[in-house]
Amino acid sequence: MNISSIYVRNFRKLQQCHIDFSKSTTLFVGANNSGKTSAMDALGKFLAGRGFVFNDFTISNRSAINAIGEEWVAEKCKMPEDLAKWDNLVPMMDVWLEVEHSEIHYVASIIPTLKWRGGKLGVRLAFQPKDISKLFAEYREAYSAARTTEAIGRGKDAVHINLYPKDLCDFLDKKLTTHFSIKSYVLDPKQSLAEPPQSTPYSMECFTDNPLKGIIKIDMIDAQRGFSDPDSSDENERSRKQLSGQMRSYYDKHLDPEKLPTSEDLEILEVTEQARGVFDKNLSDKFAPAISELEGLGYPGVTDPKITITTKVSTSETLKHDSAVQYALSKNDETLKLPEKYNGLGYQNLISMVFDLMSFRDSWMRVGKARQTQDAPDTIEPLHLVLVEEPEAHLHMQVQQVFIRKAYSVLRNHKFLKENMNFATQLVISTHSSHIARETDFADLRYFKRLPECANCNVATAKVINLSDVFGKEDETDKFVTRYLQTTHCDLFFADAAILVEGSAESMLVPHFIKEHYPELHQRYISILSISGRHSHRLSPLIDKLCLPTLVISDLDSAEPSGHHKAVRPERNKGLISSNYAITNWLIKEKDLDKLLDLGEKQKESTCKIPYMYSIRIAYQTPVQIDFKGVPTEVLSSTFEDCMVYTNYKLFKDLKPEEDDAGDAGNLLKKVNAALNAEKPFDDIHKQIYDELRTGKTDQKAEFALDLIYAIDPGKLTIPPYIAEGLEWLQTILRPEEC
Repeated sequence: MNISSIYVRNFRKLQQCHIDFSKSTTLFVGANNSGKTSAMDALGKFLAGRGFVFNDFTISNRSAINAIGEEWVAEKCKMPEDLAKWDNLVPMMDVWLEVEHSEIHYVASIIPTLKWRGGKLGVRLAFQPKDISKLFAEYREAYSAARTTEAIGRGKDAVHINLYPKDLCDFLDKKLTTHFSIKSYVLDPKQSLAEPPQSTPYSMECFTDNPLKGIIKIDMIDAQRGFSDPDSSDENERSRKQLSGQMRSYYDKHLDPEKLPTSEDLEILEVTEQARGVFDKNLSDKFAPAISELEGLGYPGVTDPKITITTKVSTSETLKHDSAVQYALSKNDETLKLPEKYNGLGYQNLISMVFDLMSFRDSWMRVGKARQTQDAPDTIEPLHLVLVEEPEAHLHMQVQQVFIRKAYSVLRNHKFLKENMNFATQLVISTHSSHIARETDFADLRYFKRLPECANCNVATAKVINLSDVFGKEDETDKFVTRYLQTTHCDLFFADAAILVEGSAESMLVPHFIKEHYPELHQRYISILSISGRHSHRLSPLIDKLCLPTLVISDLDSAEPSGHHKAVRPERNKGLISSNYAITNWLIKEKDLDKLLDLGEKQKESTCKIPYMYSIRIAYQTPVQIDFKGVPTEVLSSTFEDCMVYTNYKLFKDLKPEEDDAGDAGNLLKKVNAALNAEKPFDDIHKQIYDELRTGKTDQKAEFALDLIYAIDPGKLTIPPYIAEGLEWLQTILRPEEC
């Protein structure tokens, strides 16, 4: 048995949100404020019984809720008889289980028909009014009383105020738990893929508020784990999440010999009792003079009780101190130890989370005393759902990767689970870490996409995109994208926008351009991917899936129109073409070089509306005007390096490169400087610079960028026009008012 998917509605940013679950580990990824925490909280509140607050309602529904309130306070309004008007306003979660026929005894209460023979089963958990008539009557009474009091106050020339409740939302903000609770309904499996989801089947209400109790055991590790300064004076704050506290809790639940003792516990109980007797005798001897002195003062009297000293020795008390858990600092000297609070926060976090996972597993499996406690269910739940929020806190990259590799195996490390695979574990993790995402199969990633305000919803919401169908195929493109992102740029899943660049020089200098000239863009989370024009189009399915605003900075790559499209120096009116696939086959679909040189800005941008609206734009080299010996001259470029040279023509011409051990032979910056200062016609200079940069190897182009950064403050460089236009476009579409 496992959860195949959930559908969350009207819960914070998740107005209508379908989330598929993997059978083992599911990773929630996405930019900040994209809804990952909302999804984790929804699971915790609907399945683990955490309390709701009014702010859990999607905020765009408030006007509709207040409209209901306005109807209710009308003079001739009749008492509502059903919850129909609330069906699209209250938080709901549809939980779809994949169940084998052999597991029917677990799910007997949620089977929709006797014809069911295995497959999907669905339950809707809805946070609804408990009794609509009581809510109606109490709100009308409170609203009427408030308005009456306001009217009296205005008659006395008092300051006008709006008394509680101003409207139905104001009333529910204070009275939510009084009037609302979770109700559950059995869903029709035939409509499990319906979009939008099926209407609430009120005739199929379950007998219990949570019919999944006894089917799913849920445990959570919150993002705020309370690690603190070891020198803090706040004892409560310091002890809030120490490993000793976790161990003490584990001991109390699974190991304490004083709880339901067995034959295995008799030895430790006997030793403890002997220790108590020795301690009592010692205390009696030590306190004897003091007690004798009290008796000499006439107390206790004849009828007063006599003072005695008796201790209680509890094994669990031995873990209630700061040094219950220590870390050995030396392999050779056992005395060199420090209490756990002095260990690094990263290791505290890692150890704490792993111990939590072990404790969750052992509680599920009823290890030790847990199987004997009265509140333990007779039957072990067939499904264990574990939620972990942001495990990367305080962990450096390698430890993050270790955690995600090992977490699921820790939850399954029990003999019973290894022998009974029908008892399933599902781990759900929300993260902002690209290092954790890199260690997870892309088929297990769920990308939370922020959606801007629109005509149908006046607040930003979120959708979840299943990436399994993007990376689950076996064709060469999918293999390439998977390998490329796993080795380089998983931060794409957390970005506000993406910039694809051709090579190492652009990837080094574009961040400088953004920092120096585009302050708004610099405040955004931009993922810069270095990928050649020959391969950039392979990311198209992923970009389409993520609906991520994207700027593609590409090279024009002028070439001959025939044969193998040999690269040549760019010139007008020579019938040349562009050989860059991103330009000719992906984004613009035009090869003619002369047309591309004069293409308008709007023609380089496209807006996609499926599945959600986003924009993508390409930027390639455009003509640059220079002053060559007093004559205005148009210069064409086909790569980033030569366009950078001509855009900063005077700066490169006047540059005095420093001598180094390599001499002039391998330094492109020196060769370009020499060519610009040669006494030749400009056409010859243009050809020489093209040849120097064209024949330069990839590592020489990277060296060119490094030499440029070393020789010139990047803030003094003029950005090539095509890049400047692209960055300005990206900055504009990322402004909140433009979203």
